[in-house]
Amino acid sequence: MQRVCFLLKVRADRLAEYRERHAAVWPEMLEALRVTGWHNYSLFLREDGLLVGYLETEDFAAAQAGMAATDVNARWQREMAPFFESLDGARPDEAMKPLTEVFHLA
Repeated sequence: MQRVCFLLKVRADRLAEYRERHAAVWPEMLEALRVTGWHNYSLFLREDGLLVGYLETEDFAAAQAGMAATDVNARWQREMAPFFESLDGARPDEAMKPLTEVFHLA
């Protein structure tokens, strides 16, 4: 199982709405994540907008490709893109660059 961690930056003026959206993620989005291999997926948000994402998956590239092929993900990414800084034209899920793990205590 791969452990994946990534960082994104939420715009300061959109923090409250970002939290609200994630308190009510669409059921079809949740199901698509499960079906495409996203497990133990968590998002942590700091007050300055730093977003830390963590998930476990058998194959991160396959999990990303699986989500990219769904209509619900396309709609979700389109709605969520305005919440983020520095996407440089990418969708939020395309801007997720995994960090290198340097330590793990099992």
